[in-house]
This record gives sequence, C-alpha cells and structure tokens, in this order.
Amino acid sequence: MAGFAQGDRAGCDARGCYAGPRNATGNWPVFGYPLAGAVAQVRRKPDQRAPTREIEPAIAAIAHTPNSGLIVTGSNFAIVHRELIIKLANQYKLPAVYPLRMFIVAGGLIYYGAEAIEPHKRAAGYVDRILKGEKPANLPVQAPTKYEMVINLKTAKALGLEVPPTLLARADEVIE
Repeated sequence: MAGFAQGDRAGCDARGCYAGPRNATGNWPVFGYPLAGAVAQVRRKPDQRAPTREIEPAIAAIAHTPNSGLIVTGSNFAIVHRELIIKLANQYKLPAVYPLRMFIVAGGLIYYGAEAIEPHKRAAGYVDRILKGEKPANLPVQAPTKYEMVINLKTAKALGLEVPPTLLARADEVIE
C-alpha cells in the first residue's frame, strides 16, 4: 500500500487487517510484519467465528473505508480460503499485502515477508548443536534476517494502481 498511487487512495491512511477466526488459543493470528511503519495504524476487523460466508462482509467493510488497504494474515483460515480472499480483494479494488508468495501467484497484489528457505537452512545448525549435546532451551531464538517482496503487476493494473519504478526495483520478483 505504501508506495502505490491510485486516485483517492494515494497516501493510504486507513488499513484493515482481516484476521479470520480466532485460533485454538483464542488469539487472532496477527503477526508483526515490518510493513514500512504501517503496523501502528492498523485497525483490525476480526471475526470471532468467521465462517466462509462472513469473509465478503468483512472485506467489503474494509473496502468501503476511504483510503483503505488490506493486510491478510498467515492464518490457516486465510491460507485455506486464499482464492476467495484474493478474488474479493480484487473485486472490491482493495490493495492488499499477503503473507505468502502463493497468494501472489494466485492473483494477489503484493507479498512481503521472511524469505522461506533461509530459516530451514539455519535449522540444520540447530539440529547439529542439539545432536552434539546442547540443550534446546539454551539455543537462541533467531528472527529472519532476509525478507523478500513479490509484486503482481497484472493485478496492480486490474486494480488501477501504478507501481512506482523504485518499488519495482526493490522487488525480488515481479509477476507480469
């Protein structure tokens, strides 16, 4: 959303986060993605028991808010219903950031998140240290160090968005 320009959506200042249903712990699966400072202004519109029929009203409510965009979480609910969520976000011309690359391949606008392979490579080092006798509780927790961005230009055009060249240059992959 930041960096995109579209008529009255330029300078997107209202954001919606569709979190889907609560998970087994009773919490909404919303994670702190580093979205260029956008997180501080996120207004969540969670549905406590969101069956599929409640996805459209939730996305429509976000879309009808002036200058809005959508942040989709990496919940199992969102992954299972990704095609519907993408279809509705695009139908309502709602710029959206998705949690996984697979959303962009399926027609979503933009993915920004931790690179998927690096944590698995680092896991091998943890296994080695555990097999050599270190206690897992003594191993440091490591955050991702590499992030990637994938932009779907076909979707951007369909939404009437102009993607600035500087953002395209920063993208790790551009789907045309």
